[in-house]
Amino acid sequence: MHGKTHEEIRTIRPLKDGVIADFTAAEQMIRGLIKMFNNKNRLFSPSLRIVICIPSGSTEVETRAIRDSAEHAGGRDVPMAAALGIGLDVEAPEGNMIVDIGGGTTEIAVISLGGIVSNKSIKIAGDDLTEDIQEYMGRQHNIKVGERTAEAIKIAVGAALTELPEDESPEDFIVHGPNRMTSLPMDIPVSYQEMAHCLDKSLSKMDSAILSALEQTPPELYADIVKNGIYITGGGALLRGLSKRFTDRIGIQFHVPEDPLHAVAKGTGIALKNIDKYNFLIR
Repeated sequence: MHGKTHEEIRTIRPLKDGVIADFTAAEQMIRGLIKMFNNKNRLFSPSLRIVICIPSGSTEVETRAIRDSAEHAGGRDVPMAAALGIGLDVEAPEGNMIVDIGGGTTEIAVISLGGIVSNKSIKIAGDDLTEDIQEYMGRQHNIKVGERTAEAIKIAVGAALTELPEDESPEDFIVHGPNRMTSLPMDIPVSYQEMAHCLDKSLSKMDSAILSALEQTPPELYADIVKNGIYITGGGALLRGLSKRFTDRIGIQFHVPEDPLHAVAKGTGIALKNIDKYNFLIR
């Protein structure tokens, strides 16, 4: 429906930049998800327990808003869900670094002994890459594209490098839209090389944030990270060539685990199923 509604319907994003933007809509969304879960599993317990994962850089006000929106269900939050979701032992006495590139924020954390040793949270993530594409298409090709079309371009030909292996190189994507000046229809082929140039500015900010988190890391844990590598999760990890770009820029091997898109959701589920074991992670 987004971008296709008339004046009597509007689409709302309850969450923006990883935190609640519309309190009422967020509460209704959570109620709807709980209702769907209850209907599917035939559970109607009034003491349903929820685990909510939040950005590590959230302020107390933002955290309280999330808690309040789920207070009827007794929500709790776990900050290291991505690490759990990809199978890392968060309680081990060694350093592991996670870079979770979501829609609104990029979360970077060094984890050891069940705690976050250093972290960085920046509001540059998937939504910003989509906005970069919208702006680029208008400026470079004089074509107007909506958010959904920009997202489709990102998925089809989005890349972090201008040179990809032949088996990873996607074919050009044909963008259909109106000319910004004349409103006449246009068909523009877009290559992954173009997208690599388009997204470079935002990706460079991620480079800087990762380096900033590494600067705050104690030497012993830094040595562990160099040995173990750095793990990228979230939908942004699916961007072609991203792990190689980070590896070349920072000099540490970056890994993309299987199914990075659902790592946080899986990790949150693990924490919920083993709430007593991971009780030390609860804020």
